[in-house]
Parts: sequence; C-alpha cells; structure tokens
Amino acid sequence: MLRTLADMMNQDKRFAFGFTVMLILVALAFLSLFSPHDPRQWNVVPRDRPPSTQHLLGTTSTGQDVSWQATWAIRNTLLMSLIAMLSSRVLAIVIGLLAGYSGGTLDRILMTLTDSFVILPLLPILILVASILKQSLSVVNLGILLGAFGWAWDARLIRSQVLSLREREFTYTAILSGMSTPRIIFREYLPFIFPLITATAMNNMLWAIGMEVTLAVLGLVSLEVATLGTMIHWAVNSQSILLGMWWWILTPVVICIFIFIALYMLSLSINEILDPRLRVQRMTK
Repeated sequence: MLRTLADMMNQDKRFAFGFTVMLILVALAFLSLFSPHDPRQWNVVPRDRPPSTQHLLGTTSTGQDVSWQATWAIRNTLLMSLIAMLSSRVLAIVIGLLAGYSGGTLDRILMTLTDSFVILPLLPILILVASILKQSLSVVNLGILLGAFGWAWDARLIRSQVLSLREREFTYTAILSGMSTPRIIFREYLPFIFPLITATAMNNMLWAIGMEVTLAVLGLVSLEVATLGTMIHWAVNSQSILLGMWWWILTPVVICIFIFIALYMLSLSINEILDPRLRVQRMTK
C-alpha cells in the first residue's frame, strides 16, 4: 500500500500536493490533543500580541493563542466535513443505486424526492434551520445537517451511471443466475461507481466546509466551538483588519484556501486514477 501511494505521488503532482497538504493539516489537528489551553476559554494569554517565539501566530483580542486555536479549528472543521461527507454518501449511494436499477415507480418517486432537494435554495434554508437550531449545532450535528442537504446531485450522477450498467451483459447474466437485487447492486455495480463516489466525496467536503464558514461568519452556529468559520467570525467582529491584527484573520483564511485547493486537486487526481476509461487513455498515449 505504501508503495502504491508513493507511485501515485510520483506520477501525479496534483495528488502529491493535495495529499501532502491534507497530511499536514491532519497532523496539526492531532496537535490539538496537546493544547495547553481550552479553546473555549478567553484571556488565557496576553491579548493582541503579534507573532513571536512564544506565540507563533500571535494572540487575539480575546486572549487566545491563534496557533493553538487553529489546531482545534482544523480538527473540528475536518471532522464536521467528514461527517457531512459520510452521511451524504450513504444517502446518495442508496438512493442512486436503487433508483437506477429498479426503474419504474420507485425510480420516479426517488427522483422526485431528489429533484426537490436539487432545486431547493440550500443557503437560505440552511440559514433558517441554523438560526432555529443554533444552540444545538455542535460539530457532529452540523455535519449531519449538511449531509442531509448535500446528497441530491451526487445521487443523480450515481443513478445515471447505474442506468448504463443495467443495460450491460453482465447484469443479464447475474439476473439469469438467480443473483438477488441487493447483491447485484452492491457487489456488481458498486465497484464501477466507486471512482464517482470518491471524487464527489471530496467535492462534498469542499461544499460542507464552505457552508460551515458561511454560517459561522453569519453567527448561526455555536460560536464557542473553535472552527475555521468561527475563527473568521471573531476576527471580523473584533475588527482585526482595522486594528492591523493581520495574523488573526489571515490564519483561518489561508488554511481554508489550502484545504479547498488540496481537496480539489485530490478530487481531480483520484478520479483519473480510479476511472478505467482514463487509465486506458493514458496507456495509449
């Protein structure tokens, strides 16, 4: 496995960049376990200090160390996006596979439900729901909430892939051999749509992080929980830009940019690596 990973990093610079950035971010998130400060407490360090040897990324107007707070923010943001991705993948895979394979009435019902979520203006709805559930929107709850709204487009993509697989000869062979529908769907079809699932998973994490930052900047999540969004919220509300405290606002913004670029690069790279059609194209060049 390590050899395969090394080969992928050597062959694709995009994968190497994205994987390296995410590995560094995961390591920083792990460092939060050794933080000397509780991220929810204020005035634990001197306020408004610029970056120094004692405080690598300076301190905030609330008396928090930006570097240690960033480790907690990375950890919570990645955890939230992972929960959102996993919960939305379950919905997208089950609905997409069932709708694509079964057809008929069940397909129409599931696609009507899916289209309803596709056409919904998600941001206004999430703002409304978040404003109602603000006090209970922990990292886990926010991830589940975003996952419940982030599956529809991917379910349609999976369904379209299954529709083409349903017409292939191995499907008829499996049916004639007496293979059950769940076994055909999850054993025969799932390997074919795995590249699509993986690529859309990265995109879904990007979307979840963007939504979390948006809701946090608007003050619609639990602001006591350290995330990249809440770091930006407190920096903006404390007028860090006007006060010249560039390290406070720049730290979460730069981290967000690196996460977005890394996940996008991984999405492109993994899609090309796992897609058999693209592998054939590279071999014929």
